[in-house]
Amino acid sequence: MRDLKFILQQKYETSRALVIGINRYANASPLEYAVSDAHEVRNILINELGFEEQDVSYLADQDATKSNILKSFLRFTNDDVKVDDRLFVFFAGHGHTKSGIKGDVGYLVPYDADMSDYSTFIRWDELTRNAELIRAKHILFVMDACYGGLAVHRDLRPGSSRFLRDMYQRFSRQVITAGKANEVVADAGGPLPHHSIFTGHFIEGLRGKAANEYGVITASGLMSYVYSKVANDINSEQTPHYGQFDGDGDFIVSIPVNKNAQDDTKNTDELITIPYVDEIRTSKTTDEKVEYTKELISSNNSQIKLHDFAIEEVRRFLSATSEDSFATSGNFSNEELLERISSYELYTKDLSMIVACLSYWASEEQLGSLTKIISRSCDRLIENRGGLVVWVNLRWYPLLLVMYHAGIAALEGKNYKSLASIFYTKLGSSDYDNGDPFFALRVANAVSELVNVFKRIPDHERNYTPISEYLYKLIQPELDDLLFLGKGYEELFDEFEILFALAVADLNKQADKRLWGPVGRFGWKNRRHGTSPFEKLRKEAAHSKNNWGPIQAGMFGGKYERFEEVAEQYQNEILAQLRWF
Repeated sequence: MRDLKFILQQKYETSRALVIGINRYANASPLEYAVSDAHEVRNILINELGFEEQDVSYLADQDATKSNILKSFLRFTNDDVKVDDRLFVFFAGHGHTKSGIKGDVGYLVPYDADMSDYSTFIRWDELTRNAELIRAKHILFVMDACYGGLAVHRDLRPGSSRFLRDMYQRFSRQVITAGKANEVVADAGGPLPHHSIFTGHFIEGLRGKAANEYGVITASGLMSYVYSKVANDINSEQTPHYGQFDGDGDFIVSIPVNKNAQDDTKNTDELITIPYVDEIRTSKTTDEKVEYTKELISSNNSQIKLHDFAIEEVRRFLSATSEDSFATSGNFSNEELLERISSYELYTKDLSMIVACLSYWASEEQLGSLTKIISRSCDRLIENRGGLVVWVNLRWYPLLLVMYHAGIAALEGKNYKSLASIFYTKLGSSDYDNGDPFFALRVANAVSELVNVFKRIPDHERNYTPISEYLYKLIQPELDDLLFLGKGYEELFDEFEILFALAVADLNKQADKRLWGPVGRFGWKNRRHGTSPFEKLRKEAAHSKNNWGPIQAGMFGGKYERFEEVAEQYQNEILAQLRWF
């Protein structure tokens, strides 16, 4: 038998749906908004997502009997349903779970169910078994009901990347339910009036909030979005259950016209990313994560675990700092600025401390985890450039925090290979951005755009280097608790900022650009001739020359002469020209 991907097309032939909503049951307690949920979903499918009205079956209240539901569902086994069709099934009503010998069995409760007679219910796995008879390549079940017994897996997790056209050609059967066994569905109190919590968030996701950076909405992205919103909604006591029960493709919900995968004039394919969204908050504290990181670093046999743990934390970080929570559009205000800065700091703390541990203790073999954390954390920032300039640039602030934590920790541990790995991590590019490839350059450019913005922070209005002064106080307690830096912290901070500035200046120089690197607190200390941090670092480098730690780690091309040349030029063209005094 030929592989399906050689048969299936990179598009949908027909979009079909079965939409069910039950408020008034013959023998069960009523619901308030199930019919309203189903009716709105039906309207969105027809009016906004391109489903033809004749291809959307709709059953409400007394029409949603067991017989009618199964008859309507099995109608999709007919020959007129083609392999390149997609099928969407939505159910809003009661769910039920019964424990069996082999585990929980989940049921949907139709209009005419007798609550004392299980033969009148619809077993969930009856639908999944019958789905084998439906030729449509993609089926998505969305169940605003709570029940157990789902055996699903998640091949596509938030942050995973897949080619859009390829997903059209991979078979898939996907499902999300409003809650698990023994949970109570909240029939009201959601983000939209007259809709349940689950369907309210689902509707918002359909209408764009679950879209990725290209505006593409996939089932995996939609399910992840709804999961995070429902699980973390203050009015919710339910935890959605979602994943795939067959196949490894993805139901494509919608794509913008200019990203249409049917455009055969393009030879390239879009590599799209499942949106980063907030999963249920972990119970592990920052200290517990730090201790686990130390444990993994200490063993050479834990390389895979270290990699997986690092990537999981990156996913959490990206979920917490996504544009869903930090929109790049909107007006600027001091209050919003301070709120965003505080929130970014809160959501970046765990990752910053993990990276600090890696930078301090990592062996050369473990540096791959460090660079992967950085590169994957930046992917989203490179892709999305639209919005208010200050909010777009401020998205780099969490990465600035990560870099400072990592860099200072690397210097304290004299782990210069870590420092070099951080500065010279190569980042990707996009169709809209072919800018500087190195992490240090990207962050430095963002910093240069934020200097005046940080002067809006109370008590920093008159600072020459407001970002540097702010970070100097912010980072100290965290790194001191981790590494016991004591009074040596200030010297380490200055040394890091100088090396950061000179690394950026050197990269600009090598690219034949204007020599520039960000000036930190060390800039106003430069008037202390002979004792300034900048001169002290130059003397240290001159003493060791090519045996100096940063040079041996490969910074400045591994050549002391190149370092000295850029340091001399930076001294004369940048520091000497400051008019701060």
